[in-house]
Amino acid sequence: MSRVWTLDFKRYTFRSISINMAKLKWGILATGGIAKTFARGVKASTTGKLVAVGSRSAEGAETFGKEFGIQKPHRHASYEALLADPEVEAVYIATPHPGHAEWAIKTAEAGKHVLCEKPMGMNHPEAMAMFEAALANHVFMMEAFMYRCHPQIAKVIQLIKAGEIGDVRFIQAAFSFNATYNESSRMLANALGGGGILDVGCYPVSLVRLIAGAAVGKDFDDPIEVKGSGKLNPNTHTDEWAAATLKFPSNIVAQVSTGVQIGQDNSVRIYGSQGWIHIPDPWIPSRDGSPVYIVLNKGGKAKKIKVTPDAPLYALEADAVANAVNMNRIEGMPPAMTWDDTLGNMKTLDAWRKEIGLVYDQEKADAPQMKKTVTNRKLAAKPKKTAIKMKYGRIAGVDKQVSRLVMGVDNQPNIAHASVLFDAFYEAGGNAFDSGYIYMGGNAEKLLGQWVKNRGLREQVVILDKGAHTPFCDPVSLDKQFWQSLERLQMDYVDIYMMHRDNPDVPVGEFVDVMDAHRAAGRMKAFGGSNWTTARVEEALAYAQKNGKQGFSAISNNFSLARMVEPPWAGCIAASDPDYKKWLQDHQMPIMPWSSQARGFFLDDTSPEFSADPERVRCWFSDDNFERLSRARELAKKHGVRAINIALAYVLGQKFPTFPLIGPRQLSELRTSLPGLSVNLTDAEVQWLNLEN
Repeated sequence: MSRVWTLDFKRYTFRSISINMAKLKWGILATGGIAKTFARGVKASTTGKLVAVGSRSAEGAETFGKEFGIQKPHRHASYEALLADPEVEAVYIATPHPGHAEWAIKTAEAGKHVLCEKPMGMNHPEAMAMFEAALANHVFMMEAFMYRCHPQIAKVIQLIKAGEIGDVRFIQAAFSFNATYNESSRMLANALGGGGILDVGCYPVSLVRLIAGAAVGKDFDDPIEVKGSGKLNPNTHTDEWAAATLKFPSNIVAQVSTGVQIGQDNSVRIYGSQGWIHIPDPWIPSRDGSPVYIVLNKGGKAKKIKVTPDAPLYALEADAVANAVNMNRIEGMPPAMTWDDTLGNMKTLDAWRKEIGLVYDQEKADAPQMKKTVTNRKLAAKPKKTAIKMKYGRIAGVDKQVSRLVMGVDNQPNIAHASVLFDAFYEAGGNAFDSGYIYMGGNAEKLLGQWVKNRGLREQVVILDKGAHTPFCDPVSLDKQFWQSLERLQMDYVDIYMMHRDNPDVPVGEFVDVMDAHRAAGRMKAFGGSNWTTARVEEALAYAQKNGKQGFSAISNNFSLARMVEPPWAGCIAASDPDYKKWLQDHQMPIMPWSSQARGFFLDDTSPEFSADPERVRCWFSDDNFERLSRARELAKKHGVRAINIALAYVLGQKFPTFPLIGPRQLSELRTSLPGLSVNLTDAEVQWLNLEN
């Protein structure tokens, strides 16, 4: 029988229960100070047993093993050996920040549960990749904010939810310390992820987000605005001290501060309409299990609220992991960190760092680290463990197979995010990428080109690029923009080039002449048009045939199960009507449709976000589309997928070649799109979905 902490979700209070469970067998990866602290926590827990350690050296493993009573066969001189140890069930990742993503993912791939020291990764993209690895390998993973496992936090949340201080309006939270000045130490070194924001600034950010959420009945909330400033070290370019103001949707404002070269009053104050709460010791409360106190001031009268844990702080954390594992969970339970909570925290930290101009050297586009994946491996397409397989097709003029799904490159904020997302798509078998001259002011082409260069994949990928968007839709602008695009992409050719719009005032032959000249010179393998009418495409084909030139190899209009009620942008043309579909089928013209999933129309229409997007409402809301959504849901149940997968399968299931563009912003969106490949709709189902019978 063991004692573990569990939660009453309605009241956010901990209760101690006893359950039958074997002790969770822990291994610790790395042997620094925090590793020793957690080792003592495991030994003090009632649910865990420390059985192994992994170090970079035999000496380090021996020393650590002797101190904590680990048997010799389990004192490993490498991290890899620790992960191969069959005795180990869960691993605590205790490396410096830059090693978190690599070793957490490798731990998950080894089939072992993960508790990763904060911050989860260097940035939000790394955290996404880590959680996707846990999901793929069916293991538990949690960010190690030990203070969230202490009953003090549950008590604070209970006070907030009970309205003890009225409506929460303002929060102040600080965590900093004045470390010995050493530019090569973990506290300041750029290569080690130094600085205050990642090391301890993550604590106040995580707590104000928790409190802001509790104030509106949620597990946490994310800020809609982050404003910050700070002092960067002139040599290491890491933050010595920094502050930020966070504004939440509820109009709660929070002020957070941190630093590694300054001492502060490391406490938290929560101000409401009827009082305030002071947490004098929020971050490392009762390391030894002693009581702590919360100060509640209501109506001008202050009182101390005593909170006594059943175990030392790090033992509570170990118990929280064991409890979740025993419940067959793959993520923590609130107020401990859930995956969405961690992802929101990392996004906020990224925003804070952006405000003060802090980009680590390893995050820069041409950094050596960017040449490999977050697991420090060379990228390679690999078969998935599931039955979902990428499909491929051919486009005239392109000498490679083209993946039937095409990754849209227009919403990745930086190279770190782009690399994680593009890596996952490539590993899933995707080799086609869509960009454009105007996307992100040219940054989309730059990110795509840098990723291809970093990965050494130019001959393995298919690049669709676009230019000559209105009002620069003329032959001269087309030529000029294309040369600029090649420079941004760092490529001497693109596989497919398309005009982003058409200009009926220009004879179609003038456009064909420019693009075919680039094709003849080897700078384009194929070309076509986006948002063109069938009449203009036929003119282009006829002109090319008459003059011995190559014609259009593909087009890129909108095509989706949902009818486009209004175009999202001026000049956009859909190809979903019966006449255009018949033309595509008769000519077997490949289409690479944008908004192939109707920009989220086939997601859950019961969520508040569904109707909150004015563009979705304007462009896709109609009675006939809601009937299509209803039918997609019905077929989704039959095929064991989601409605959005049925919508994608509809596009893939046409009687003409389709290569739908998808625009996932997160790894989770990519993962939930891919099952559309596994659905093979019958002709009758395709017709029924589109209200044809």
